[in-house]
Amino acid sequence: MFFGDAMLEMLNKSVWAIATTMIILSGVYFSKKFGFVQFRFKEMFLNLFKKDKKERGISPIQSFLMTLGSRIGVGSIAGVSLALYLGGPGSVFWMWISAFISAPNTFCETILGIVYREKDGNNFKGGPSYYIRNGLGKPKLGKVYAIIILVSFVGGFVGIQGNTITKSLLEIVSIPKEIIGIVLVCLVSLIVFGGLKRIASFSEKLVPFMTILYVGIALFVAVKNISLVPRIFWTIISSAFQWKSIYGGFVGSLIIGVQRGIFSNEAGLGTGSITSSTSSTDSPTSQGYIQMLGIYVTTLLICTATVIIVMTSNYSELVLNDVNGIEITQHAFKFHLGDFGNLLLFLSVLLFSFTTILTGYYDGESSLKYLFHNLKSKHLSALKITSLILLFVGCVLPSETLWSFVDILMALLAIINIYAIFALKDDVKEELRCYNSTKYDKISKR
Repeated sequence: MFFGDAMLEMLNKSVWAIATTMIILSGVYFSKKFGFVQFRFKEMFLNLFKKDKKERGISPIQSFLMTLGSRIGVGSIAGVSLALYLGGPGSVFWMWISAFISAPNTFCETILGIVYREKDGNNFKGGPSYYIRNGLGKPKLGKVYAIIILVSFVGGFVGIQGNTITKSLLEIVSIPKEIIGIVLVCLVSLIVFGGLKRIASFSEKLVPFMTILYVGIALFVAVKNISLVPRIFWTIISSAFQWKSIYGGFVGSLIIGVQRGIFSNEAGLGTGSITSSTSSTDSPTSQGYIQMLGIYVTTLLICTATVIIVMTSNYSELVLNDVNGIEITQHAFKFHLGDFGNLLLFLSVLLFSFTTILTGYYDGESSLKYLFHNLKSKHLSALKITSLILLFVGCVLPSETLWSFVDILMALLAIINIYAIFALKDDVKEELRCYNSTKYDKISKR
């Protein structure tokens, strides 16, 4: 068993070393090629609130919130705490840096997802599998990506969300895991069986509320411990460049920071483009700007909120085995807010995980439609039932195996997607040129 775990850990580190290198190098390359689009914040906000009169698909703001709901999952709570525990405070710095470096990857994959998407009744379907097939002309590689999405998101990622919800609730009340799983499955089924429109509508209402709630808790903790906050930021920055141990210091914190950052915001994986492709917009570049904003909300706002809550506690004194990450966050919440902290954390985990489960399921559905063109409603119903069963299983299984399994598959998704968007970079450049020329034409006519 130990040999198997050691092999799994070695494989995880190896594929993430490749994925991290590809994400960083491509992000730097795209930053220069596209004029550092990740810093055009005005464009991001203008496009976010631009009205769209089309009735096809879902609205750009719904697409943004639905994608944001998938990005803000347990990776923003448990994953960040795990990065602090394993990689030290320096990993947080590299998590922040990775957001700026990887944002152009999100820009590219979003544009390509819309350019090469296909009609799906009154909606759209798209994502990496579609631009790999329709843009690169490599349908087999598109199938590989779709299969990994099905296995990782429906088979593992959804299970992790359920597992984290279960662990969090058990800190408040002692009830059988099976009961938690059954209740969660019933709640999710009410939304999933309603289709894309219901998932989008639910996300539109829930995501703003859960974001404000979590950031509000972090602000309360920060004000309460205001004297510690400057020291925390100094520790994060100074620890990021410790050279005492090359692997355990700089390189170790860099890889863990980038890995947890990507797990949280999904930049470079291509998964965000699956949801953003459903937007009714006819402007791929417009949606590209919007989705970059989601990277910053997730990493710079939500993840930093977790960092403040955890680092103002005595988390470094914890000695843990089979770490999920949520145990560390639970300790911090209880440290600051007592037993009421456990309740607030459970509510946050429930909201964050719930939206991630919904969009994770939709990513699996979109991938299944790619693999089988003539899907009938009974086939989709079978996928929904399978997803709910796996969600239940995730609630009762140990967490360590789930995390390692999903980590490896996330890295494989990143490797395939970065290869695809780099190969199709000229299509992105042409879309950006058209967007800029159209914008300047409108300004000149005023």
